[in-house]
Amino acid sequence: MTLPLQEEEPNSTLPNIPERSLRSLLTDEDLDGLIAFFDLLSASESLRAVTQLSAKERDHLITILPSEIAAELVEEAPNEVAVDLVERLEADKAAEIMDTLGSDLQADVIGEMDQEEAEAILAEMTSEHAQDVRRLAAYDDDTAGGLMIAEVFTFRQSDSISQVLLQLASEEEEDERLRGQHPYVIDEDNKPIGVVSLRSLITSRRSASLSSIMVPAVTVLVSTPLDDLVDLFDKHSFLGLPVVEADGSLAGVVSRSAVEEALHERSEMQSLKRQGIVGDELRSMPLLLRSRRRLSWLSANIVLNIIAASVISAYEETLAAVIAIAIFLPMVSDMSGCSGNQAVGVSMRELTLGLVTSRDVFRVWLKEASIGIVNGIVLGLLIGMVAWIWKGNAYLGLVIGLALAINTVIAVSIGGIVPILLKRFGQDPAVASGPLLTTVTDMAGFFLVLSLAAFFMPQLLGA
Repeated sequence: MTLPLQEEEPNSTLPNIPERSLRSLLTDEDLDGLIAFFDLLSASESLRAVTQLSAKERDHLITILPSEIAAELVEEAPNEVAVDLVERLEADKAAEIMDTLGSDLQADVIGEMDQEEAEAILAEMTSEHAQDVRRLAAYDDDTAGGLMIAEVFTFRQSDSISQVLLQLASEEEEDERLRGQHPYVIDEDNKPIGVVSLRSLITSRRSASLSSIMVPAVTVLVSTPLDDLVDLFDKHSFLGLPVVEADGSLAGVVSRSAVEEALHERSEMQSLKRQGIVGDELRSMPLLLRSRRRLSWLSANIVLNIIAASVISAYEETLAAVIAIAIFLPMVSDMSGCSGNQAVGVSMRELTLGLVTSRDVFRVWLKEASIGIVNGIVLGLLIGMVAWIWKGNAYLGLVIGLALAINTVIAVSIGGIVPILLKRFGQDPAVASGPLLTTVTDMAGFFLVLSLAAFFMPQLLGA
């Protein structure tokens, strides 16, 4: 794997470095200069500067940088970039960087690596971190277990408020990772029995025990899916929730921000899939890899487009007789396709939110057919009037308007139910809905226009 290299933009947002560029600093192995360079930049700007380097230069840079700075780059990078930054390093340096990261990111990076490389790095990490990574990497990405961090701010109910405040003020590295969490109270079996608000900590007597100010903790299982987590955080103002194993023992904490980020990433991936982008593509990935991913989509579309073209071929004589029809064919298919894509978008959203299942296909179809009839009539009248006024042929307006009205109903019906049916049969609705919708609306649109034109041919030619 090669780290994506972004092309230099004319108006770079990177600050001007008055002395030497990153590349010259690296060539001279000027560590103090490199540290000063990255101190000037935000995390995202630092990452962009690093991606301008060649793979060999990047490897050298990450190797000589302090682990804290290297870890910031890994933390800021997209998943596939973070993996590449780490897996090309020697195992001991990679482990040094990984030990600086949070357990959730450690698991994400290790989980994307080849098993042999991952095990080599894990063998160099501290045993506690390695154990947490192996445990977290075993959970599905879109579950509470896959989204949680293993580091938890825990106390016993007999502990005093002053003990908690002292640990909050600690400058220990391990304690710094816990800042922002509410303290959780656990029993002798490591099961969460309560949570303490930061407000209660500040306003209560320092000598009071946690049992006097804690409230029952709302927990989620490690297997809780992302959609259920979204619902929970929508209903409650929690910043985080303790995650428990099947036996009730505390496994970690899932934060609101982690859930929101996961939801955003899923929506982004679904959007890319609908546009034919398979996987986490970046423009600077290896040419052949990007080409292969895109061709897997485009090659299938060749077959689908041949089918659509065959409909036109069957009506060559009609097209030759009434040339004006050719002007409106793409309009009918495109406008119908837009209507269908709206229906796909709504179905994908409702599937994501868990509002529809395969049992709702008929209800969804009725809803979409209803809006398709209304919108089809309006759009059909509009384009029909345009065709009539433009070409001075009322029958041409009738043919085009009627075809668009019917095709709109077909398009929204397909757009509404196909994602649900694909989900039912275990297929990815984000990838397959687009090509199916495009092909069917094209074929149906061409067929409707040309068959209606053939039916009204005497009137079209006589006008």
